Amino acid sequence: MKKPLIAPSVLAADFANLQSEVEMLNQSVTDWIHIDIMDGMFVPNISFGLPVTAAINKHAKKPLDVHLMIEQPDRYLQAFKEAGAATLTVHYEACTHLHRTIDYIKSLGCQAGVALNPHTPVHLLTDIIADLDLVCIMSVNPGFGGQKFIQHTYDKVKQLKGLIITSKSNALIEIDGGVNLQNAPLLVEAGADVLVAGSFVFNATDPINTIADLKNLS
Repeated sequence: MKKPLIAPSVLAADFANLQSEVEMLNQSVTDWIHIDIMDGMFVPNISFGLPVTAAINKHAKKPLDVHLMIEQPDRYLQAFKEAGAATLTVHYEACTHLHRTIDYIKSLGCQAGVALNPHTPVHLLTDIIADLDLVCIMSVNPGFGGQKFIQHTYDKVKQLKGLIITSKSNALIEIDGGVNLQNAPLLVEAGADVLVAGSFVFNATDPINTIADLKNLS
């Protein structure tokens, strides 16, 4: 089985000890650090924004994978790039002019991603999939950590993988929400390339070992 990229979500980290949490990720086989930005409008929760992203970037030795769960994300793309984002992912549901937004992200020198909520079908990306570096499939309803994994995600990953192959896209498939050692192998088998894990990593007795277990699925 191929080794997935692992992107722990700092939404589940100990915010009072964020520097040490980031340093722990630096020491692990983490590939990306996933940062969930929430505005209380697009999703019913508020997380953190530009200052915390910049603070994480100051200590991070891994690329920042910034997931914008916000309305009108175009307003903040350049600012998040300047705060350290390597990848910028916007929600399909939040972008009226998605192609323009993706072009803008790429013009900033970032990898461009689109996230899909659980109810949003994969085929809606048909006309833009060839332009994307990443598609993030939400396997929980966005807004809160620690939610139960949605089983339909496996079928959705397979559909997306088929679309990527037929369109000759290079987009990676990222899964965000409820990822653990039980569903991770099935997700990778279905076509997932990147696994986001929050509470499963940060609530573990040994987070570094847990990240290694996700990386080395068998």
